Amino acid sequence: QVQLVESGGGLVQPGGSLRLSCAASGFTFSIYTMSWYRQAPGKERELVASISGAGGFTTYADSLKGRFTISRDNAKNTVYLQMNSLKPEDTAVYCCYVRVSKPYWGQGTQVTVSS
Repeated sequence: QVQLVESGGGLVQPGGSLRLSCAASGFTFSIYTMSWYRQAPGKERELVASISGAGGFTTYADSLKGRFTISRDNAKNTVYLQMNSLKPEDTAVYCCYVRVSKPYWGQGTQVTVSS
């Protein structure tokens, strides 16, 4: 079955960086677009970034362009989210997403940006 397992979250000071990872299994990873979403307390879930199966096409939330970078390693069935210049408003649970005939979500990883 499809499984998505995120890691890499934690507490970071404003201006710091984190790299999130999402290890995928149970489907042919290299042919599916992968996405990162986030949900902050009291807010709706929002799309952070997506990357095509081969990695050649990426999209980002307009507000995050230039600070976040999505990438993938199809040999490792893993998608990454590099987050730089983090701000307190980036605090959220970050989840990995794929649609393989139906939507699948990981359990999420907490990112807290605070001094």
